[in-house]
Amino acid sequence: MRFVIVTGMSGGGKSTAIHMLEDAGFYCVDNLPVSLIEKFAELITMPDNEINKVVLGIDARAGQQFEEVAGIIDSLKERGIPVEVLYMDASDQVLIKRYKETRRIHPMNVNSAGDRIEDGIAKERAVLAEVKKRADYVMDSSQLLTRELKEELDRIFVQNEEYNSLMVTILSFGFKYGIPYDADLVFDVRFLPNPFYIDELKHQTGNDKGVQDYVKSFPACGEFVDKLEDMLEFLIPGYVKEGKYQLVVAIGCTGGQHRSVTIANELYERLKASGGTYGLKLFHRDVKQAK
Repeated sequence: MRFVIVTGMSGGGKSTAIHMLEDAGFYCVDNLPVSLIEKFAELITMPDNEINKVVLGIDARAGQQFEEVAGIIDSLKERGIPVEVLYMDASDQVLIKRYKETRRIHPMNVNSAGDRIEDGIAKERAVLAEVKKRADYVMDSSQLLTRELKEELDRIFVQNEEYNSLMVTILSFGFKYGIPYDADLVFDVRFLPNPFYIDELKHQTGNDKGVQDYVKSFPACGEFVDKLEDMLEFLIPGYVKEGKYQLVVAIGCTGGQHRSVTIANELYERLKASGGTYGLKLFHRDVKQAK
């Protein structure tokens, strides 16, 4: 029997996750009243129940006593009911952007229309705090593509692989366009010779073999990536232990098209080959900027 409660921030991806799990064969019930959660759990765990994969979506927008949910989760686990909690989250900046794009009122502001989106987000985070502490899986969808979210859910709930909540993003960027606001670690690779000044490489990027071969031809490049890989392998377990959910490693050069892209690609491939249990993704922010 697998019983999964999906909850988290409004706009964090709960509905998308529930639909994906439904496609994966889970029986899904969304927004059940808090007062019925325990009864529902009892029914689906009865010996004669034929459904063995269930998802229950719950959120704080229904005007219920959501503060009771943390206690209900504790009670279910104490009674031996195998409940797992998937918490969908996103950064405040991303949540604000999503709400502005949809022009929706934040659910926590329905009865106080004068409040800003930021106010609703802060209220919701406070209400959800205790439930988040009890989450078995925390997914930050701030930088996740739909395909990547599906892959993570499949890995946990279909393939039953080991999971920890840290998602590591290797991000290349150009300093001329600004340091990424969400960067946790920033590394400057402008100490390497710039392919921009080589005519045949100027209009290529670090995704092209010519640029890659040029950048990697300098011993300092390999030494830098060796040291960076070693440092991240040291740091990542500590971040996991401290409960960090998102780590953005930003690698910058002048325009974000040659050196940073080459090194980000190389670092991503090395970390991927190391077989770490953390999530890993690669993103080139400025590779398409005009040269």
